[in-house]
Amino acid sequence: MKKLLFSAALLLCAQFSFAQSFSIGPKAGLNISNYTGGDIESDALVGYHLGGLLNYGFGEVFSIQPEVLFSTQGAKVQSNGTKSEFKISYITIPVMLKFKTSGGFYVEFGPQVGFRASSDVPDQSINNFAKNLDLAAGAGLGYQSPIGLGAGLRYIAGLSKVGNFSGQPINPDFKNSVIQASIFWAIPLVK
Repeated sequence: MKKLLFSAALLLCAQFSFAQSFSIGPKAGLNISNYTGGDIESDALVGYHLGGLLNYGFGEVFSIQPEVLFSTQGAKVQSNGTKSEFKISYITIPVMLKFKTSGGFYVEFGPQVGFRASSDVPDQSINNFAKNLDLAAGAGLGYQSPIGLGAGLRYIAGLSKVGNFSGQPINPDFKNSVIQASIFWAIPLVK
């Protein structure tokens, strides 16, 4: 019985010493996107992202941060001798694992899934330019102040091909590549 009580007390102390936190807040920023792979000729396109985040912290260093963002991506594509903006809007859900220093700097990495919300493709001969689902992986770094205000830089590398068409001079086997610069406010609800 003494061993059981000692084990329970030890477990209880471990739970209290392993502090947990919960934050929620807005996030917005700039996207610089392009297509990689395939034989597509393209230049970077500037867009934006806007949405919210949840941050669940385990102790002072490690946290999990799922987000829901509206993100405009794409590229300036060379087709038939002209360069046109191919814009695809996604609802993206990144889930980042974050490691934060005591000074507020952090690194993050994790998967992202994107659902196509709309597309603005000037080449009307291409039906269904982009697939409905976009899988990616992200990694980044940034700074978060003690009150939750922060800024970050993230790179998102597409894992699944974007193109969903055939019979065109463009090979559909290309992927999204996005650099995001963000500002956010992770408002602490539980500390």
